[in-house]
Amino acid sequence: MRKPPYFVKASWDDQAKVWYSNSNIPGLVIEADTLAEFERLMNELAPEMLSANADVHQVNVPFEFSACQKRELAVA
Repeated sequence: MRKPPYFVKASWDDQAKVWYSNSNIPGLVIEADTLAEFERLMNELAPEMLSANADVHQVNVPFEFSACQKRELAVA
């Protein structure tokens, strides 16, 4: 049985001022002050979590990464 594609979504929490993760990679939980730091942690932790918790036995595992942040535009 084929597993659904893995995904990691970074969302901005305006109140806490952090990026946090939503993912279907078992055990992956990320919080970071910047999107760059989030991506660094994701690239470090996602392979570890897949290896430890998802019974993945391949070298390259495709996944979808997205980031979401609500913003306001000043309209003149």
